[in-house]
Amino acid sequence: MDADHEGHPRSGGAHGRHRTMGERWSAFTASPFLPAIVLTFILAAAAGLFAGSYTYNMANPTPHRIPAAVVGPTGTANATAFVSGMEKALNGSLELHRYPSDAAARRGVEEQEVFAILTFRTDRVDFAVAGAAGASVAQLLTETALPVARATGVPVRISDVKPLQKGDPRGLALFYVSLAAVVIGFIGAIQLSIHASELHPWERIAFTAAYSLLGAFTIASVVDWWLGALHLPFVESWLILAFTMFTSGMVFTMFNTLMGRWAMLPTWVLLVMLGNPSSGGAVSWPLLPSLLGHIGRWLPPGASINANHTAVYFGNAQHVFPFAVLAGWAFVSLAVFWSWRRRHPGGREHNPAHAGTDPGTGASAA
Repeated sequence: MDADHEGHPRSGGAHGRHRTMGERWSAFTASPFLPAIVLTFILAAAAGLFAGSYTYNMANPTPHRIPAAVVGPTGTANATAFVSGMEKALNGSLELHRYPSDAAARRGVEEQEVFAILTFRTDRVDFAVAGAAGASVAQLLTETALPVARATGVPVRISDVKPLQKGDPRGLALFYVSLAAVVIGFIGAIQLSIHASELHPWERIAFTAAYSLLGAFTIASVVDWWLGALHLPFVESWLILAFTMFTSGMVFTMFNTLMGRWAMLPTWVLLVMLGNPSSGGAVSWPLLPSLLGHIGRWLPPGASINANHTAVYFGNAQHVFPFAVLAGWAFVSLAVFWSWRRRHPGGREHNPAHAGTDPGTGASAA
């Protein structure tokens, strides 16, 4: 090979020629730089969308439809003046439902059909909110009723017929508990894919269920037994959180089967960017944008919060719907994963003996 006066080989020949644009592009697409650059832009966009989704839903909650029970005669001067004042202050979002008695209205609160009770008496209005049904709604109704009472001259007595627990005065503990279950649920699935990639499909499902049960037990134990922030119906809340973690983990596993290394993107959008702000945990659904308020109930975070919220505060009126939502997402994710399990990045060969070894004696073949 030709060399210069310092002994370095001269550029030339096949190895020294300039690569074409096509060759450079092929080399770039095969390098780790392409996914790194794509991820850089995706993460930048996700950061803005993540902040925007939470800010849009939570920074300035606006009432859209607040169901409230009405008991007693509504044709009196006090009743007409107070209702008109409330509807004007809430931009017509107060949706009144007549109940025959106080007991029936209380049952409506227990069934989470209404967020407040307006009882019209001869000399005053009894306005009962339900903090446990929605802390943000109860706060809005209380802050609205007092100025309306002063402006209309109607005597109003405000009470809370379903208060939050003392360790959770703002009603956010269940939101953070469910958020932990959702996030750790799919992070666990990511870690299994990275550090235990050789698991067979049924083993991956089994370990997803195992870390879900153990993780949910830890979450419930810390919140209830250690911190005392909430007094949980322990077994029910534990299993709801475990169901949430398992569903979130299987959602990522489904996307990982369909999209490979880009699975984190739809998982994050579905469960965190869209699911958590619209779940009703931080801001009750009557104050969310109406479309998101409806969508949130059909996603795993909203279903988890609804199920646990009812278990903690309305235990005698648990609903099937949130469990059906979690079961639906889990079933679809499992079905997709199992149907296309050979596409999932992982697994190991069924090879009971080393290549070149006699299966009967274990000795190397000659």
